[in-house]
Amino acid sequence: MEGGGAEKGLDGPKTPDLNGNGEKDSLENLPPCCKKARAAVAEFEARCHATVVSGWFSNSRSSPGKAGNSSYYNNPMWPGEAHSLKVEQILYQGKSEYQEILVFESSVYGKILVLDGIVQLTDKDECAYQEMIAHLPLCSIPSPKTVLVIGGGDGGVLREISRHSSVERIDICEIDQLVIDVCKKFFPDLSVGFEDPRVQLHIGDAVEFLRNAHEGMYDAVIVDSSDPIGPAQELVEKPFFETIARALRPGGVLCNQAESMWLHTHLIQDMLSICRATFKGSIHYAWTSVPTYPSTRFFLIGSS
Repeated sequence: MEGGGAEKGLDGPKTPDLNGNGEKDSLENLPPCCKKARAAVAEFEARCHATVVSGWFSNSRSSPGKAGNSSYYNNPMWPGEAHSLKVEQILYQGKSEYQEILVFESSVYGKILVLDGIVQLTDKDECAYQEMIAHLPLCSIPSPKTVLVIGGGDGGVLREISRHSSVERIDICEIDQLVIDVCKKFFPDLSVGFEDPRVQLHIGDAVEFLRNAHEGMYDAVIVDSSDPIGPAQELVEKPFFETIARALRPGGVLCNQAESMWLHTHLIQDMLSICRATFKGSIHYAWTSVPTYPSTRFFLIGSS
């Protein structure tokens, strides 16, 4: 990733030689996080990322905006909080057009996927999220046949949808091809969802995709979006929910990840108000516990 002192590629990062044998290998050229890591454990080959310092990942730090900028600040999604995880090995770090991507092996939760400094999933607890966001909507209506997934580039939601034999077509709109490629390499138990022949992959902007969708096309729409910062901000605003309502058939259902009910109360209240004004049917919510997410995870469910 930019600012990490490592080259990018799906085979993992290439770390600089820290032995002082070349001009680029001088300690003076290393970012501060690498220096701290090397000072803390002399024999450790310091592989760093903006959110990894001295072998620990912390979601309180946001990723740097420019290469070489190693300053940190508290993540605006969880002000005043931090959750740290021991890093055993960084497996991949890279930057797409849309976000920074990090995969590392942790000491407790297995492999972990991080986007822009925010944990998205881990080997150990991903099932708690994937099963809830997929089965809640699909079990709430009889024999769903057409399903749209917004986001979900790791493939986990697709894996769960594929368990429903009534489903005939699964469209997924993911904006970032690199997320899919990285997950296929490092999280094959999730990305197996892409192998289902019912899956139709669309790479692009979800808002534009929904604008072009036929009215009443889907029985269920599942929004597995990242946190509403930057490009994902549109996915919690009224025009987006209006396009979903149009794309759902009468009696169809939306399930939208909606952050933490303890930390993002105002955001959830806004989303509930928008959906109550937009959807004809009832609006409900549910939640689940995912240990590596700050607090609990909230799901908004609405019917058209």
